[in-house]
Amino acid sequence: MGEGVIVRTVEEKSQSCPECGAAISADSRFVVWCGACDWNVDPQEPQRDRDRLDRARRALARRHGERLLTEFTAGGRPRARRDAASLLAFAIGLAVHGVTLALAFGGLWWLVRGWGGVGMLPGLLLLVAAWSLRPRAARLPEAVPALLREDAPEFYALVDEVAGVVGTRGIDRVVVDGGVNASVVAHGVRGRRLLVLGLPLWEVLTAQQRIALLGHELAHYSNGDTRHGLVVSAAYRSLTTWHYYFVPIEDPSVVEMVVNLFYAVPRLLLLGVLTLLDHLTLRAAQRAEYLADRETARAASTEAAVGLMDRLLVAGSVEVVLRREANRAALTGPRGARTAEAGGDEIWERLGAHMASIPENEYERQRRVGARRGHSVDSTHPPTHLRRTCLLVGPSLPAAVVTNEDRERRIAAELAGARATVGRDIVRDGFGD
Repeated sequence: MGEGVIVRTVEEKSQSCPECGAAISADSRFVVWCGACDWNVDPQEPQRDRDRLDRARRALARRHGERLLTEFTAGGRPRARRDAASLLAFAIGLAVHGVTLALAFGGLWWLVRGWGGVGMLPGLLLLVAAWSLRPRAARLPEAVPALLREDAPEFYALVDEVAGVVGTRGIDRVVVDGGVNASVVAHGVRGRRLLVLGLPLWEVLTAQQRIALLGHELAHYSNGDTRHGLVVSAAYRSLTTWHYYFVPIEDPSVVEMVVNLFYAVPRLLLLGVLTLLDHLTLRAAQRAEYLADRETARAASTEAAVGLMDRLLVAGSVEVVLRREANRAALTGPRGARTAEAGGDEIWERLGAHMASIPENEYERQRRVGARRGHSVDSTHPPTHLRRTCLLVGPSLPAAVVTNEDRERRIAAELAGARATVGRDIVRDGFGD
């Protein structure tokens, strides 16, 4: 452990459960609870989604997740498929893009018809609307370290090996950021694949759990997820943009109240289409998540896939540690600035030490809280406890992709520059700022 790393004393507490009288022994840094009767297992009120659409997504995700879990555990082998709902979603996506195209052609017609006069104004307005609502591919993250294949051949080779196991091709580019997450997105007309690797998440995973993380993200491309398709995903972004344009004006004047009233009908119409797309694509997206989890277990082992789920349950601890370290550096003034400029490597050592010290009973508490609340990575994923249950059904799978200490050292050396840069940014600028 590097010089200056703070080791916090862990105080063990023993007491009797006030509900059932069972003996409780807990780490003082975490919630004290009873494993026998679930006393105090979830002391905080769950945060409610402010957005009505997001609440509806989560409720629907839980229902679909439970039904699909029943299918997966009933002995069958559900596969990715194009059902009637997926085809209808694809048709709606084409219709959305058709409206945008009609705006563009209408704008050109008015522009030519009214050339040189006031008649050009409607054409210009229609063209501006069409441009703002055009289908957009995923945007590349800006101002984050990028790793090209020639910069990180060992890391790319690992990704290629995992991709081969899950039945797809590798990635074209990697960017590393400070998020507690990872994702693979297609961008550009050619559909080039970009891996966005959140270094805080990568740092707290074991070698096999990292393979599981890569396998899960890449498996989305081999499981027919309609929502990740170019047509539907771009249509969804267009509809979200349209809906944003019709958001009511807050604290309106008399004139703005009239505008809000005028906006009500198109806003409700757009909300209805967005909700319909959610209903049509969510089941296929959830099936793809379960299938991706199975591919993850095949690539990295069932044990690593389940371990990844558990790490995601305690992701809040990662955020707490990073914020604490950033705040500590800010309070130390010039010394904190020197620490940041020195590379910020200590933040990763402290994070690793904290995550390694989380006791098993805290993981169990988080699993029970997740089951109560329906915890999921986001509003489109099946609840995490259902995904975990699905992985544990049936025989445990061995890893198809394994690594060793020498390969891990080479990958770590390739990521060292990004590690220092992201750590320095978190210490200097704050986590999540």
